[in-house]
Amino acid sequence: MSAPLLEGRHLCVRFAARRADAAPVTALDDVSLALRRGQCLGLVGESGSGKSTLARVLVGLQPPDAGEVRLAGESLRTDTRAARRRTWSRLQYVHQNPQGALNPRLRVGRLLEGPLESLLGLGRAERARRVARVLERVGLGPETVERHPHAFSGGQAQRIAIARALVVEPEVLLLDEPTSALDVRVQARILALLDALRRELGTTLVFVSHDLAVVEGLCDEVAVMRGGHVLEQGPREQIFGAPRHPWTRALLDAVPVPGRRRGAALPGEAPDTPRPGTAGPAR
Repeated sequence: MSAPLLEGRHLCVRFAARRADAAPVTALDDVSLALRRGQCLGLVGESGSGKSTLARVLVGLQPPDAGEVRLAGESLRTDTRAARRRTWSRLQYVHQNPQGALNPRLRVGRLLEGPLESLLGLGRAERARRVARVLERVGLGPETVERHPHAFSGGQAQRIAIARALVVEPEVLLLDEPTSALDVRVQARILALLDALRRELGTTLVFVSHDLAVVEGLCDEVAVMRGGHVLEQGPREQIFGAPRHPWTRALLDAVPVPGRRRGAALPGEAPDTPRPGTAGPAR
């Protein structure tokens, strides 16, 4: 077994409650996981289960109250600018709200070139080549570089956000509901691209999604979350074919997936977890 590329150890996150007289909300409660190079981990669970918070902690956007994240054996808890640049060149994040993550004052070309200049120090010609290549890979034309983010639909903006994360060719890519705003045709293209990144470049993926059919098709490992806990984690075949935890079985039964009969509604709701702002990597 190879050493983990991305590892979370005993992660805990608590947010202040919305009411002054209420107890803090536990978003993550002693969560540990490890991913090897080229793996794709799907994080699934109901809204408020902690999966988006876990993704933000793994990418370094949300500091944990306890525990640590390690990338290739190095802790992400560092304050030096050089260390942060090394981290962002290796690890990138795609937020589920692309319009909130893209600077509206910059043209798309500059949005994509910025990380190549600040993180990798590439010259103008190489930056232009990489930008053109990544736009083609996500299905956007060369004219995209001259336009601002507000000129695009939600699905197009999501593809721009994915392109910005991919342009530095990171070792680890974390995606929070990346296909929720895409039509079926574009969704299939993006999923094929993510699968190709794994096969061709060995990119490690963390994929947060409500779409169990997408997770089953893309991910080789699945973690089921509820109430800040990982209830069950294992290979895709085990989670979808022979789940061990009753909540996993209820989740599979409650969500319509092709080839499966819809069962009863999920018993109860997890707490609604407050979340911080929407900034992402690609510095």
